[in-house]
Amino acid sequence: MDEADFKTLLAPLPVSWWEADGGLEVVDSGGGAFDDDRTARRFLEALRADRDGPSGTPDAPYRACFEGRTFHVNWPARHDGADRDGSRGVAVEVSGRPEDNPYAAFADLTPAAAFVRDVTGRYLWANHAYAHLYGTTRDAVIGRHLADVDEPGDVTRFLALDRAVLAEGRPVRHTLTYRRPDGTSGQAAGYRFPVRWSGRRCVAGIYVDVTDHTRALDQRRRAEEELRTLRDHSGLLCVRLSTDGLVGEAGTAVAELLRVRLSDLIGLSADALLARTPERTAVHRIWHDLVGGRRRSARTTAVLVDGDSRQRRVRVHLSAVCHAADRVPGVWAVITHVGPRHEAQPPLTASQVRILALLAAGHSNADIAGTLHLSRQTVDYHLSRLRDLLGAATRPALVARAYVLGILSPQAWPPRSATAAHPLSPV
Repeated sequence: MDEADFKTLLAPLPVSWWEADGGLEVVDSGGGAFDDDRTARRFLEALRADRDGPSGTPDAPYRACFEGRTFHVNWPARHDGADRDGSRGVAVEVSGRPEDNPYAAFADLTPAAAFVRDVTGRYLWANHAYAHLYGTTRDAVIGRHLADVDEPGDVTRFLALDRAVLAEGRPVRHTLTYRRPDGTSGQAAGYRFPVRWSGRRCVAGIYVDVTDHTRALDQRRRAEEELRTLRDHSGLLCVRLSTDGLVGEAGTAVAELLRVRLSDLIGLSADALLARTPERTAVHRIWHDLVGGRRRSARTTAVLVDGDSRQRRVRVHLSAVCHAADRVPGVWAVITHVGPRHEAQPPLTASQVRILALLAAGHSNADIAGTLHLSRQTVDYHLSRLRDLLGAATRPALVARAYVLGILSPQAWPPRSATAAHPLSPV
C-alpha cells in the first residue's frame, strides 16, 4: 500500500493526520475526524499551541481534549528545540464524538453561554450562545484571544478574574458587564470555575444573559420611585389596598384627610373607613368585581369616616393592579371631589330629602306641597321634624345644615340629594 492509498483509507475514519514543516506549520492534513476544514485547522492549532506552551512539548503519545472530544495524539517530540526536517502526526479519537456524547451536544446547543479559556486568555472552546453574545459565530471565537473580542478594560478585568478562580480552585458565582456588538453594555450572570482541558489547568464559564431582565427591574424600580414621590409629595389622595381590603400603601395627604397617623393607617381595613350608608353597598359590589377580575377600573361615591368620627363624601377612582392575566395583587384607590367634613347624617326619608331640595331651591311650603302632591299640613309636619333632626330653627338654617351634612350635593343645581343616581333625579 503506498502513501496515497493509506491516506485514502484514513479519510472516513475518526482520525486526523497532518504533516508539518520545520517551523511546525501544517503543510498537509486529512482524515475523517472532522466534518469541515475550519474545525480541523482549529484542532491542529490547539495541538501546536500545546507544543509551544509553557509546559513544553508533550510526551508522545498523549491525550488531548478538543471541544468535548478526546483524542490519542502521536506527534513525536522535537529534537534540540526544532524539527529540522519537518514532522508527521496523527490523532485518533477515542471518545467524545458529538453523536456518541449527548452532553457535548447539549453544551454546544444550550441557550446558556459557555466557554473554556487557557491561562493566557485564549479561547479553547465556546458554544453558539457565547458567540452570539458578541454577535459572531463560534468559529470566529475559538482560537482567538480575549483581546480580539473584548475591550481593553474588560480584558484586564476578565483575566484577573480567571487568575482568581485558578488561585482559589473553586467555582465563583458572579455577574459581569460586557460590551455588546451594538456598543451598549450587557450583563450576564453565572459561574466561572477551574477545569482540566487537554491536560492543562484552564478556566471555564457558563452564563445567562440577564440584560433584558436587569433593564426591566431598573424600569420597575424607577417607576416605583416615581410613584412613591407622586404619592408622598404631590398631595394626591391615593391608597393601595390588598385583595383582602387592607391598606398596604398610602400617601400622607390621605392620613391628614382622615385625621390619623400614617403608621396607624397602614394595615387598617378599608371597610372600617366607610360610613354605613347606601354607598357602602355599592362600593362592596364594585370591589368584588375588581378583585375577581371582572372589571379593571370603576368610579364611585363613598362616605369616609375620619379619626374624629366625622364624615366626608368623596368620589373614588378604583383601579385593579394586574401583574398577570389571572392574578390581581391589589387595587389603587384615588380620592377626588372631597366634600365638606360633617357629622353623621341623621336618618331621613326620601320625602324629607325631596322637601330639603325644594326648600334649598327657594320654593314655599305651598309650592312644595303641590310639587310632591302632599297636603300643606304634611309639609309643615316634615319641616318641623327636620328642624328637630338637623338642629336648625329657621328655613335658611335647614338649607345650610343640609349642605354641611352632605345631604344635598354642593355641585348640583337645581338642588338634589348627594346620593342621587341620576343628574335629573332629586334623590
